[in-house]
Amino acid sequence: MPTSAPPRNRFERRRAETRQALVRAARQILAETGDTSASIQAIAERADVGFGSFYNHFESKTELFDAAVTDALEEFGQVIDERVEGIDDPAELVAAGFRLTARMADSHPELMRILRDRGLAHIHSERGLSPRALRDLERGIASGRFTGTDPTTALSALGGTLLSLVALRLARPDLDGDETASELAEMVLRMLGLSQDDAHEVTRRPLPGLD
Repeated sequence: MPTSAPPRNRFERRRAETRQALVRAARQILAETGDTSASIQAIAERADVGFGSFYNHFESKTELFDAAVTDALEEFGQVIDERVEGIDDPAELVAAGFRLTARMADSHPELMRILRDRGLAHIHSERGLSPRALRDLERGIASGRFTGTDPTTALSALGGTLLSLVALRLARPDLDGDETASELAEMVLRMLGLSQDDAHEVTRRPLPGLD
């Protein structure tokens, strides 16, 4: 899960551990059933913390589940970041994001279920993959790699296509995830102005693996 600055003392460390346990429990609920009507008592029991601890960290279940989604999105962005480090071509970064996401349906199924069910409302979030994708789109447009479209509009199209890929991978595990992701990435790159041959070549480059 995403990490932040380490707590400075034992009290802060325990407080951070309790908060993360609640967030982890909420993530599990979102991934398993998506049912946010679970009682605070049930969430606390799943997190193995006292009922009273809940209100030391969150004012409501809504705030907790929002934090759980944000936590999942940030982990998603960090996983992709680690794998694409050193890639400079904006087109290759877009393609790698699609192809790695498809593989994460197998390696990070809980994360992908949350993304499938909650991702649409967070396409323009300030956390997760969205700001990273927007950065790559802006760089691609500024460098001429992508045609001069509005990067925010392009992010909407890219994000919607990525979420469709996630839903497809979870619904149809029998499909070739790598090929499906490459084909969708190729379509997106064509939309961004790459030629057919260029888009095809970029989406078939060697891809770093997932643990």
